[in-house]
Amino acid sequence: MKKIDVNFKKPPQEQSNTLLEHYQTGRYVDAEKLSLSITKEFPKYQFAWKVLGIVLEQIGKINESLLAHKTSVRLGPQDAEAHYHLANTLKKLERLNEAEASYKQAIVLKPDFVEAHNNLGNTLKQLGRYEEAEKIYKYAIVLKPDLSEIHNNLASTLKELGRLNEAEVSYKQAIILKPDLVEAHSNLGAIFHKLKRLEEAEVSYKQAIILKPNYAEAYYNLGIILQDFGKLEEAETSYRKAIELKPNYAEAHRCLTLMKRFDAQDEQYSKMKELYLDKNISEEQRCHINFGLAKACEDLGDFEQAFAHYCEGNELRKKVLNYDINQDVELFRKIKSNYPQIVQKSLKPDKLTNNSMPIFIVGMPRSGTTLVEQIISSHSQVTGAGELNFASQFGAAIATGITEKNNESLLDFRSKYLDKLKNVSNGNLIVTDKTPQNFRYIGLLAAAFPEAKIIHVKRNPAAVCWANYKKYFVSKSTGYCYAIDDIISYHKLYESLMVFWTNTLTNRIYKLDYEQLTVNQESETRQLIDHLDLDWDEKCLSPQNNMRSVATASNLQIREKVYKGSSQKWKKYQPFLNGALDGLLSP
Repeated sequence: MKKIDVNFKKPPQEQSNTLLEHYQTGRYVDAEKLSLSITKEFPKYQFAWKVLGIVLEQIGKINESLLAHKTSVRLGPQDAEAHYHLANTLKKLERLNEAEASYKQAIVLKPDFVEAHNNLGNTLKQLGRYEEAEKIYKYAIVLKPDLSEIHNNLASTLKELGRLNEAEVSYKQAIILKPDLVEAHSNLGAIFHKLKRLEEAEVSYKQAIILKPNYAEAYYNLGIILQDFGKLEEAETSYRKAIELKPNYAEAHRCLTLMKRFDAQDEQYSKMKELYLDKNISEEQRCHINFGLAKACEDLGDFEQAFAHYCEGNELRKKVLNYDINQDVELFRKIKSNYPQIVQKSLKPDKLTNNSMPIFIVGMPRSGTTLVEQIISSHSQVTGAGELNFASQFGAAIATGITEKNNESLLDFRSKYLDKLKNVSNGNLIVTDKTPQNFRYIGLLAAAFPEAKIIHVKRNPAAVCWANYKKYFVSKSTGYCYAIDDIISYHKLYESLMVFWTNTLTNRIYKLDYEQLTVNQESETRQLIDHLDLDWDEKCLSPQNNMRSVATASNLQIREKVYKGSSQKWKKYQPFLNGALDGLLSP
């Protein structure tokens, strides 16, 4: 640690050396006592103030640490380390803008201060300024290319920017530099999960667990992967292990509740009730616990209490997401107003290369789209790719009028989409994209993919709205789900847009009624497969035997046989809804 020479009375060198030794050997209590003694006798001795600030931070006295660091900076304004340590404390106090300024001052005084660059990147990332954070990390890597932590931080920033392949490269580089960097293995698993490379994700999470056997988060994430694979018993074991290691792991509790049925003596039920009453848990934890308790109460037949927990959990989730229905009202307006210009530029089938054919399965979330994909992808010639973000990623700007609507932009959208689709096709030419909310982009999809099939799955509106309300969605794109009024308003927007598409795109949209599918499974399935111009495959009648990975909210239900009556389950909550969904009932 650098000492600052100043022209005032200083303590004996031996005392300073002892203070430094206490700090460097982790004897923080001794270092605190000695630095307090020195600063009292020599109040202008900046080195002692700097050490005092550091040790106070280490022992959790953050506010006292802040005062010491401010004094250190005042006494040594040219000391880059003093500004750096002040910034660290400000960051811990979540005074991020002040922390940013202090890190930048440290860098001005010492341009090659790698740790300051790295922590500045962390601060910018925490502020949501990912592009700026990326630049800082890359500069830090130039300064010190062999520091694994910076590569790991860069990777997490690239992940937030949606540049998953680049993030993968950076995480792998971090692991090369430090093979036992547990966080990098776990984070790489998350990238593989997003890239739908589930086998590799499973390997990464298991490697993280080998390196750190008490890593609760890795067990939780492994549970999600195993659940997507349909390995439900193994997933349940993994969630249980996560909770064993971290009893207040609210998110793991919520996931575990979906894997089992509760009785009144259930130990997990008691633990969740304890956590619910704990005033020290965060709002996010309380949100997860409410959804978990709602599921448990539902299993126990206490629908009134389940409803109360659903209400509280949804209210907390909406607060976090800060959702406003007007944003979707405006989005749907833009989509409708821009469509006439898009349809004029529709691509002609005879002028297109046709390497693969997407099947778009759309509808409201929780309307049965996962089941329909499971049926179609049971066919030997079809790959079920699950929910893909490609249409939104490459096409939303065209659909909403942000970018130009012409043949070139549609061709570019088509090319980018198909390039990505090929990576998840498993060698088949026919691939399903089961992203429910692609219903918003049907006009664009029809114009860019004249050969594609579009399947609209329609389900009882009240059942859909309730199914959305009772589900915790990890994605932040379904903010409308967390208030009954918002869900009803959104459903009306959806219905209006589907009427618009149906009236303007004659014969392009195949309407599949979910309730009819569950009642007349074979006839509805045969009609669907015939519409797709596929030869009949008997496996399409047994979608529960389709063991592909499913990473959607319905990945538990589709492991069961198709059954009737699921659309009536919401009526158990009808007495508590005060008629909110009654207006959606079919006549």
